Amino acid sequence: MKNKIILTGYMGSGKTIVGKLLSNRIGYRYVDLDNFIELNEKKTIKDIFSSRGEIYFRKIEKDYLIQVLSATEPMVISLGGGTPCYSNNHELLRRDDLNSIYLKANVDTILSRIQNEKIKRPLLSDIDDSELKDFIAQHLFERSYFYHFSKFIINVDNKNVDQIVDEILALN
Repeated sequence: MKNKIILTGYMGSGKTIVGKLLSNRIGYRYVDLDNFIELNEKKTIKDIFSSRGEIYFRKIEKDYLIQVLSATEPMVISLGGGTPCYSNNHELLRRDDLNSIYLKANVDTILSRIQNEKIKRPLLSDIDDSELKDFIAQHLFERSYFYHFSKFIINVDNKNVDQIVDEILALN
């Protein structure tokens, strides 16, 4: 098994819950990149976006991603939904020393998982409910190119967390 396992995908694809269970099952440290950034910056992602802007956030996101990938200990890392789409981060998904996995969910799956969490997600907080599905579909289309740089793709629609983790373990 590779020393680092990276989970990527759109918000609501299950990166966090899958990452936590996977890390418990294989005994690797779990790192949620967004939480790692918040801890180190002592601000929420939402606060960073509103006070410093997205360009600043994407710069520090790249720096923290490189820092996490440079650690010697084995870990499961959940990326933010936009992480692969900026600063050539998608190229890091191809590194030989890690396995990258795109947790692929369709628009309806994502919508059902995130529509009650809009307040927690800076990207969605200003989107009207009636426009949410179209926004997700457009955004997912734009980002899928970058997600597909992952070495493996697992469709998560209609699967529970254990099934997804089992599929990941079968890859190694």
